[in-house]
Amino acid sequence: MKYKLLLILISITPLANCVTAVKRDLPSFLSQKQKCYDRRKEPHTFIVDTHVHFRPFGGKAIPFTELNEYFKKTGVLFVNVYGIGQTLPVHSKCIYYLDCPGEPALPSIKNDFVNAANFIEFKPQGVHYTLSMTFPDLANPENIVDLITLYDKEYPKTFKWMGEVNLNKQALLNNHHQPASEKHIEGWKDFMQILKERNIPITIHSDLGNDEEPTKFLHLMEYVLTLYPENKIIWAHAGLSKELKKIDAAKHIQIMTAFLNKHPNLMLDISWRILEDNHFGKNRKLYVAFLNKYSNKILPGTDFVASRKKTFKIYKKELQVTSKINKYLNDEAFRNIALGNNYFRLMSLNYQAPPICKK
Repeated sequence: MKYKLLLILISITPLANCVTAVKRDLPSFLSQKQKCYDRRKEPHTFIVDTHVHFRPFGGKAIPFTELNEYFKKTGVLFVNVYGIGQTLPVHSKCIYYLDCPGEPALPSIKNDFVNAANFIEFKPQGVHYTLSMTFPDLANPENIVDLITLYDKEYPKTFKWMGEVNLNKQALLNNHHQPASEKHIEGWKDFMQILKERNIPITIHSDLGNDEEPTKFLHLMEYVLTLYPENKIIWAHAGLSKELKKIDAAKHIQIMTAFLNKHPNLMLDISWRILEDNHFGKNRKLYVAFLNKYSNKILPGTDFVASRKKTFKIYKKELQVTSKINKYLNDEAFRNIALGNNYFRLMSLNYQAPPICKK
């Protein structure tokens, strides 16, 4: 009789009472005694999205407060607030520059100021934001210092990042984009000095090349890193793009390895789903081995562009796709990349990732 009663009690006891759910919120990442992260039960999606464009190239944006809910619903707790450095004309009916060849998409301060105004007005809770300056025209750097001064005046101590800025972005060439040359790079000295003094990282989009010439523009990033070795530089998308889908994985990894070994302050941004779709997914073992070896040099992100035509469902999908490789990383790499330790260290934040549960 006692045995039957015990079976009945077990059968009606909710499993939730037996297993304590781990709540991962912003304050928990401040704790010195966090519960270990169980990779078998908890999400493999990253908790830090270092590459989100809160403003579209043209048209209406997803409201700031709505976007904040996207992050909270998906467990993203740390976000870099990018604008879009290149905006379409205010009266243009175009939303995405690739749909409108010939329409100018040029550097502007507008999106950064909108982001800062929204951040100050709405004071979003539950997510840690880092605002970024995306206005610089790297081919015309003469007024960058003056505009940083303007940002300091209007929003003092608000912007802690720079980028995504374009050194050479082939996709924009039909929209009046002017790639920077080595001579232009030499003219960055003054604003790069400001970034170095303020410990501000800069994310640079610089296409490695294209399918016809895979390393055509490699010399440009090499020149940047040679001239500014003390700056914290993040190479967006690890140099990959829609124009470079066929590069041999071993060749790409060899190039990135050489750059990371030679330039201690360089990090790679692995945002944008083209990396998973065209490279990581097709060469999983090679890229997992590379990311495991250089796990302290990698930053994750979605590269989501918050056009009003997009939805929470689309953001969630982008997060899942760009996080897919996390499932295959070793524990150290998972903690550094997906759980944010690289980001915390880069930004000198007091947060820390939880330890990984032992199997």
